Amino acid sequence: MSKKRHILPGFNLSLGWSVTWLSMIVLLPLAALIGKTASGGWGHFWETVTDPQVVASYRISFGISLIAALINGVFGLMAAWIFARYQFPGRRFMEAATDLPFALPTAVAGIALTALYSPNEWIGKWLEPLGIKIAFTPIGILLAMIFIGFPFVVRSVQPVISELSVDVEEAAACLGATRWQTLKSVVFPTLVPSLLTGVIMAYGRAVGEYGSIVFISGNIPFKTEITPLMIVHKLEQYDYTGAAAIGFTMLVASLLIVCAGNFLQSWGNRFRERT
Repeated sequence: MSKKRHILPGFNLSLGWSVTWLSMIVLLPLAALIGKTASGGWGHFWETVTDPQVVASYRISFGISLIAALINGVFGLMAAWIFARYQFPGRRFMEAATDLPFALPTAVAGIALTALYSPNEWIGKWLEPLGIKIAFTPIGILLAMIFIGFPFVVRSVQPVISELSVDVEEAAACLGATRWQTLKSVVFPTLVPSLLTGVIMAYGRAVGEYGSIVFISGNIPFKTEITPLMIVHKLEQYDYTGAAAIGFTMLVASLLIVCAGNFLQSWGNRFRERT
């Protein structure tokens, strides 16, 4: 009986190096975080993660991130549809601008947003007389989270829209379906899995964001402090076990978000194969 051959040459060696690399880059740091959290004891962990100021930061980070992800879901879908279905002047530039948050350092984005929306700056000085404050408020945090999460929705949905056959939509129209009926019964069911995946990815990105938010938020206790900032505060106080405890909480939340995204992506792939 001949030995089973793998397509990839040196499979065992490649697998060994992959597992070693994964352990060094991902698993060992996570294990160190868990170990540091456990070293402080259960009492210290619970006291840290349930501190009123930290709990307030959870509401801001997770709550505003959810709102930003839902907004990105709506406008990201619209942008992806336009990019995939229409040709117009400046389209390539707009697509490149959509990917800018992937390459732009987040601190630069935060400084730029602060320079726009601070009370004495370009846009903020016109909004201030109207009683509208954006910088150093939850609205500013929302804008920063929308900015960094928008590309995830667009890039998740656009390839699916590009693969949609226009013939199916034309067939529905020939059978008497209205435009709304075609969108509801033909287009949207195919887009929903990828759209949900993009929204969850944008949500996970916003939850852990620090650089673009810390400048525009103002870091007001119980009002505009985000959870990653609480970790920095603990480190500045040399409370490493406290920082690890908050980091572990964020790690669990991030793992749940990633698992949900992977599940939706797998479900979407199976759905497209059936259709």
